Amino acid sequence: MTTTQPPRARTTRPTPTTSAAEPALRRGLAARVTLGRVFAPVPSEFLLIASTALLLTVFGLVMVLSATSATATAQGEAPWDVVLKQVVFALLGVPLMFIASRLPVSFWKKIAWPALIFGVAFQLLVFTPLGHGADGNRNWIIIGGFQAQPSEFLKLGLALWVAFILFRKRTLLTKWQHVFIPLVPVAGLAIASVLAGDDLGTAMILVLIVLGALFFSGVKLRIFVLPAIGAAAAVAFLAVTSPDRMRRFMSFLNPNCLDDYFNDCYQPLHGIWGLASGGIFGLGLGNSREKYDWLPAAANDYIFAIVGEELGLIGCAVVLTLFALFAVGAFHVIRKTDDPFVRIAAGGITVWIVGQALINIGVVLRVFPVLGVPLPFMSQGGTSLLSVLIASGVLLAFARSLPASVARREARIAEARAARERAKLHALR
Repeated sequence: MTTTQPPRARTTRPTPTTSAAEPALRRGLAARVTLGRVFAPVPSEFLLIASTALLLTVFGLVMVLSATSATATAQGEAPWDVVLKQVVFALLGVPLMFIASRLPVSFWKKIAWPALIFGVAFQLLVFTPLGHGADGNRNWIIIGGFQAQPSEFLKLGLALWVAFILFRKRTLLTKWQHVFIPLVPVAGLAIASVLAGDDLGTAMILVLIVLGALFFSGVKLRIFVLPAIGAAAAVAFLAVTSPDRMRRFMSFLNPNCLDDYFNDCYQPLHGIWGLASGGIFGLGLGNSREKYDWLPAAANDYIFAIVGEELGLIGCAVVLTLFALFAVGAFHVIRKTDDPFVRIAAGGITVWIVGQALINIGVVLRVFPVLGVPLPFMSQGGTSLLSVLIASGVLLAFARSLPASVARREARIAEARAARERAKLHALR
């Protein structure tokens, strides 16, 4: 009886060429996987926040150039001299925004205390020989010929610190003692360092950041109302006890502001006249009349008036739409996240940027008295632009951490790992 055995499977030893090619194949595959992670799809919230921040920054550079070209030429300078400084900060801030977007949430938790300490220490430099005062406020420093406003960086540091404290105490927020300590004393000291320079507008923004963080932390309404009432009472007290602030507030309430044209009504009236003369389509880019030294702070606090004068109602609507889209992307991050720290920090940063924009536009429209806060992304001021771009980078980092994006990222990593295993098996055959 004859039996037939199946032929043995031939085993071929890998030739030197095959063994040498295997590491190269692994390196190529690893490179493709690494590049795949870098260029992997990002959440829609990331795209919305990043695109609106970039568009507002470019829009702001164009308007700063337009608003400062006339006065720069009159002083014998090149019309683009002023905007070049803003461009430098934009070229520094945009890469920092995307670098910040790559940092994990754990990094922002660890840096909360150092960021607040640095912000307060930087702010205290205004009371040293480096400090510089203007228009009754001492809130700037001059280093190497560059003027900086330290309180802009204090905003981000305070937002991260408050979020970290409330995150650590998330199980104790039903008790007011744990909500207020150490939050109220430490935040109060940080805000007092700004008030010491007589900058009530920036101090109000810092208060809004704290209140926004408290709101998104989910504390009980009765606990939230107490600091809100205290903040309103403090602002009222500071306004009543300052003759300069009371004078500006009374001019804001005066329906016949023309009677005080050459004093406190001069700047608000020229801002309104600039907006009104623009109409629907505007006078054309670069054709503003108010920028010829009629409107004070045309490139700073009143840049929105120049937008309305040169680009009309349509230009103003574009700016408002971009800020609205920025807010939508930020609030989607707040709504979708599972991390309390992300929700609280994103809430504080969003209230800061969007709230400050609404206050600035409200001042130009004479809805609010003159408070002296810049329009985020658009007003002239390098430190203001740099701080909001870095804050936007923090929001982008939070957008990357959303549960849906994390699940997609893990699925892509698992798929890449499986592809790598298949490539190994194929190479060994």
